[in-house]
Amino acid sequence: MNNSITNTARLLWAGLRALLVLTLVTGVIYPLVVTGIAQAAFHDKANGSEIKSDGKVVGSSLIGQSYNLPLKTGQQTPDADLRWFQGRPANGLGSNSVNTQYKLILSGATNLAADNKVLIQQVKDAKAAVVKDNSVPGYTVTPAQVPADAVTSSGSGLDPDISPAYADLQVHRVAEKNGLSVTQVEKLVKDHTTGRTLGFIGEPRVNVLELNIALKELTKGS
Repeated sequence: MNNSITNTARLLWAGLRALLVLTLVTGVIYPLVVTGIAQAAFHDKANGSEIKSDGKVVGSSLIGQSYNLPLKTGQQTPDADLRWFQGRPANGLGSNSVNTQYKLILSGATNLAADNKVLIQQVKDAKAAVVKDNSVPGYTVTPAQVPADAVTSSGSGLDPDISPAYADLQVHRVAEKNGLSVTQVEKLVKDHTTGRTLGFIGEPRVNVLELNIALKELTKGS
């Protein structure tokens, strides 16, 4: 009887020691080592690929932002602030019903088929808005000029980049709204256009947040 109790106690103590060791290794040491390596070797990415402006974090290079005017009385959807470059549409995102105290980032797509009437109408409306918003005196946008990323959302709805074609389409409007020359704004777009990774992966792209930060700096000196 005593031997049985002793053996059980030994097994329990051995199991407890194993639990403590594994907890220490996998729950404390391993996370600290991985975090340390990430901070040392990939500091920017480990901290969320933050973008700063005027010494403050204003966003992430991986998450798109909206550039809209404040909602007017009775308005359900805000108007775009046309002083800034606009990103891709963010259709399909759900509403935050869990925590209404803070504006949570939500990700999602429309999941609508290419021949869905709702999606087709969304694209038509978006194209009409792009043509209207970006047509300024001396420069008229035609529907044929509007690229696909200007009227469709990405799979996540949070794409931070637009195509160079969509950025170029907005140049005249941004220049006119900010009192800048077209040449100045064209140079901004060119300077913030990223080519294909390793020369063949992906497509050329423009990060909208980084571009708008540069635009803000340019307007300060104008």
